[in-house]
Amino acid sequence: MRGIPEPGPVRLLAVSTLVNTFGNGLWMVVSALYLTRSVGLSIGQTGLALTITALVSLVVSTPLGYLTDRVGPRGMLVGGLGAMAVGTAALTLVDSFVSFLLVAVPTAVFEAAQRAAKGAVIAGAVPLERRVYTRAYLRSLTNIGISGGAAVAGLGLAVDTRAAYLTLILIDATTYLLAAGILSRLAPIPAVPAPATGPRLIALRDRPFLAFVVLDGLMATHFGLFEVALPLWVAHRTDAPRWVIAALFLVNTTAVVLLQVRAARGTDDLAGAAAASRRAGFALLAGCGLFALSGTATGAVTVALLMAGAALHVGGELWHAAAGWSISFGLAPADAHGQYQGAYAMGMQLGRIVAPLVVTSLALGGGTPGWLLLGAAFATIGCLVPPVVRWARRMHPHRSEPVAQRQEQAESKAAP
Repeated sequence: MRGIPEPGPVRLLAVSTLVNTFGNGLWMVVSALYLTRSVGLSIGQTGLALTITALVSLVVSTPLGYLTDRVGPRGMLVGGLGAMAVGTAALTLVDSFVSFLLVAVPTAVFEAAQRAAKGAVIAGAVPLERRVYTRAYLRSLTNIGISGGAAVAGLGLAVDTRAAYLTLILIDATTYLLAAGILSRLAPIPAVPAPATGPRLIALRDRPFLAFVVLDGLMATHFGLFEVALPLWVAHRTDAPRWVIAALFLVNTTAVVLLQVRAARGTDDLAGAAAASRRAGFALLAGCGLFALSGTATGAVTVALLMAGAALHVGGELWHAAAGWSISFGLAPADAHGQYQGAYAMGMQLGRIVAPLVVTSLALGGGTPGWLLLGAAFATIGCLVPPVVRWARRMHPHRSEPVAQRQEQAESKAAP
């Protein structure tokens, strides 16, 4: 990871990301305890509410991306962050399952809007050849911000009072406002007029792109594998001490901070990105194999297998992320980045919805064969991405020209 970027759009995006994700880290740590211990929701109600909001976010993602193209991505991003501030602050008022949904569902809509708009801002404000680097750099900062927020949230958990939880939530709301203020300094990005004829939501009619979105979403279940299945596996199916779970997360977050930018090298063009997706699948296969072996080992060997598996897993995670950014930018028409980024985000939402059930059923329910089946699925998905990208390039050859050529064409069109 490099130092502070030069003044301009990337620096503004970087500072706003660091501020906002600090607040996200606060909420991620305290949310479950706040909802169950302070609001009084059951664990089942909490899980159901989070599933509903994930489904809402998935459904509205592409339409909001289309709206982003029409009104301009900077305005949608700033407005979405401001609305998220209001929605987050309103969480301090919830006192039941219904009231939580009344706040969480609109907030999920705002979150989907700002997510699609952020991708479109990067597409509109950052030179073509720097877009993937920018996404990689911002992801590194995201992990730093979340880690910092999580550390501060630990103080609130230690106090464990409603006042402490409410204070942390209001700090999170404030970070949304600060991020919106920072990004309001971005130069305006022109809105794109709606097409005079033809369908509006072209991303949902782009079969190769949708095939990629589905594959990317299925690959994204590896996040649930690491966050849900692996801690339970370590605690209940291995003889490793419980502190190893924290060590595995430390390996993951540190690697993302230090290596995400490096892992994105070579993914600026579609061929390189597709190859990275294939590498990601095989890295995840190898990681799953080591996790499976950890269930039959003992002592230091168990810990070593888990650590090596975590290193392979995060390698797959880094390549998967970089490949997805490049492909989502590279297959999008220049006048529809908002809705294509919205459609791309649907894959991640799909992964979030299916991951808990799939990864826990296979890894915990299936044991060693389940881990190996998961790994084989990741490798298969990774190998399917290159032919899907080639299909997309045949369908839309003008969208898949080399980066330098596309940049030159864009600059010539912008010239008076």
